[in-house]
Amino acid sequence: GEYQYVAYYDARHQMTVASRTLADESWRYTKLPTFVGVDSHNYVTMTVDDDGYLHVSGNMHAVPLIYFRSAKPWEADSLERVPAMIGRDETRCTYPAFMRGPEGQLIFHYRAGGSGNGDEIYNVYDRVAKSWARLLDTPLTDGQGRMNAYMHGPLLGPDGAYHLCWVWRDDPDCATNHDLSYARSSDLRHWESVSGAPAALPLSLKTPGLIVDPIPAGGGIINGCQRLGFDAKGRAVITYHKFDAAGHTQLYAARYEKGGWRIRQLSDWAYRWDFTGTGSMHFAITLGQLAPAREGTLGITYRHVKYGEGMLLADAETLAPLGTAEVPVAYPAALMRPASPFPGLRVRWTGGSGKSPEPGIRYVLRSEALPPHNDKPLAGEQPAPSPLVLYRLRDVKE
Repeated sequence: GEYQYVAYYDARHQMTVASRTLADESWRYTKLPTFVGVDSHNYVTMTVDDDGYLHVSGNMHAVPLIYFRSAKPWEADSLERVPAMIGRDETRCTYPAFMRGPEGQLIFHYRAGGSGNGDEIYNVYDRVAKSWARLLDTPLTDGQGRMNAYMHGPLLGPDGAYHLCWVWRDDPDCATNHDLSYARSSDLRHWESVSGAPAALPLSLKTPGLIVDPIPAGGGIINGCQRLGFDAKGRAVITYHKFDAAGHTQLYAARYEKGGWRIRQLSDWAYRWDFTGTGSMHFAITLGQLAPAREGTLGITYRHVKYGEGMLLADAETLAPLGTAEVPVAYPAALMRPASPFPGLRVRWTGGSGKSPEPGIRYVLRSEALPPHNDKPLAGEQPAPSPLVLYRLRDVKE
């Protein structure tokens, strides 16, 4: 509605929630008692429940749960630390996320454990009791003490089901990612493979029917590169990169057709991203989310250290590659370049999670930051704190 909230880390690295109504030009700032270091895992996430209470979580990388809830509806000033949701599996938390279930219920999920040995935990919120309970009696995924799953999703698809894809990773070294996998659910409680066969929880590498592409460790897939999108017919399409037969890193698309996954190579890049290491990586190749482009095609945006930015096109029916296209301009050109002269800074955009009450209006946040640096501080000169600016944009229809 008319209320707007922004959660971020301020110039002193303190978690902050700024709030206002759309009619106000000034902001109110609520400082929360937690400070971030240089770890890119420690983002902040926020939602508002159906009664107007704010929920904020973040600044976690294998540390005890950090979670705040407002004592009063719509009032960020009333945010209070809640020491526990359930009280179990909350000592080593990472990747917090709020989402909505099929009946609109508020759900919170996170990884319990560490890289190479962690489980995906799902909680559901009781609005009346203002308390959390387990959505699932068991973790969604289980690496059986030998690996953990890195997720993209669950995403609510046009078919009304929740879709999820992930890669398994054996240890903190990102080179050990392997086995692109997929599952879906109508209610987030009961899961199945792409063929519709029930998949008992927790999902593991041994669960039948979940592997999309059996990429081995060292095969060129990294957690964070896999993306779920949907074609014009509502079918799930997974995009990702791996090494081709020549050892180059290429973009691939996978879609389930006629009893199996059709996998097509979309790029023809003469470049190998041979990644290894721990912490948050500076990605040499980043992928957007696949979606219908011009008539009869699917498009996926990319940023490549050698080939720059662009959009790869594929035939909507066959997934055959159709070359490249220019990326549609999403923001004013003057705002796409960093204002700071500090070397290496990039413009970062963050869209809103709520719907503007003004037709044709969307709100976005702009800031400037360096790319990830393995969660280690830079040596030498540091960039000055970046202004965080809210822009009100009007969509222009041609």
